[in-house]
Amino acid sequence: MALDLPLIWGIILAIGVFMYVLLDGFDLGVGMLTFVARSDEERNMMTATIEPVWDGNETWLIIGGGGLFAAFPTAYAIIMPAFYLPVLIMLAALIFRGVAFEFRHKAVRPTTQKFWNGAFFGGSAIAAFSQGLMLGGMIQGINVEGGAFAGGAFDWLTPFSLLVGVSVIIGYLMLGACWLVLKTEGELFLRARKWARLALAGVAICFLAVSLATLAVDPSVGERWGFSMTQIDFARLLPLSPAPLAGMVFCAWLWRDLSMSTGQGDAPDWRPYLLAVGIFLSGYVGLGFSLYPYIVPFECTIWEAAARDNSLAFMLVGAGIMLPIILLYTAYVYSLFWGKVKPGDGYHA
Repeated sequence: MALDLPLIWGIILAIGVFMYVLLDGFDLGVGMLTFVARSDEERNMMTATIEPVWDGNETWLIIGGGGLFAAFPTAYAIIMPAFYLPVLIMLAALIFRGVAFEFRHKAVRPTTQKFWNGAFFGGSAIAAFSQGLMLGGMIQGINVEGGAFAGGAFDWLTPFSLLVGVSVIIGYLMLGACWLVLKTEGELFLRARKWARLALAGVAICFLAVSLATLAVDPSVGERWGFSMTQIDFARLLPLSPAPLAGMVFCAWLWRDLSMSTGQGDAPDWRPYLLAVGIFLSGYVGLGFSLYPYIVPFECTIWEAAARDNSLAFMLVGAGIMLPIILLYTAYVYSLFWGKVKPGDGYHA
């Protein structure tokens, strides 16, 4: 039986995007949380938790963008013109954030230090918000005619995309705070726990708001989940319900852990981050249920957008070699720098 290469590459692309969200999501979240640090020492401890890994986390962004270009050129040719401005803003923010990450340690004058600290926070927040705008723009659909983008330069800018943009910021703040719970101790650990609880409350609200708004974006989404203006089709809803139900369970479990965790062994410090990952995963799977099989929502399926099978098969050989290497290297780096961060840690110390 022949392999369904477009489907395989769709799964690879989905995994790459999800890995980027999880890994770069928490370091963008930490970057935003530096804004509420009480001192430069606390801020340096926060950045020390991501110093060994933040650059490598962005590898998954390259895999996602490169995979889209190589495996689904039609989708790439539609999506990129539709989101030129938010893509450029995101890339500029990531570059400026990277520069600020290094320069904030070299600044001597207080005003210069404040500028680069603010740039690090701002670059993180703008990058996260831009990603949310693009996600919202994708979900609400792209104007396509004759297999090409036919909309305007600001079609992505709608109340729905703004809602998703804010939701992504809050979600990344939750990931970042849970990462700090895992990597810090003492006063910073306790404050990170409070930040995580506040962000979790926001995530729960945004989870509900975006889910309801997504059902109204396109009638086909509501129909897939069994919702209509007059009734609920439980035969369609029940098979898909495990994803949102799992998200609710993870939210409740995370709230419980954050409420009882004091760093005295009453709850493992690693579990909040994994539960936050579970919340993101449940939302990601639910989004997949809503949009499958479209790669350009409601316009172009993964099979219509895919490159030729011989190209996909050739690239699959390379992906089969490189992806395990990237995963093993990532796992090695995280295991190498496992453990709590102490004052003075970090390669800038």
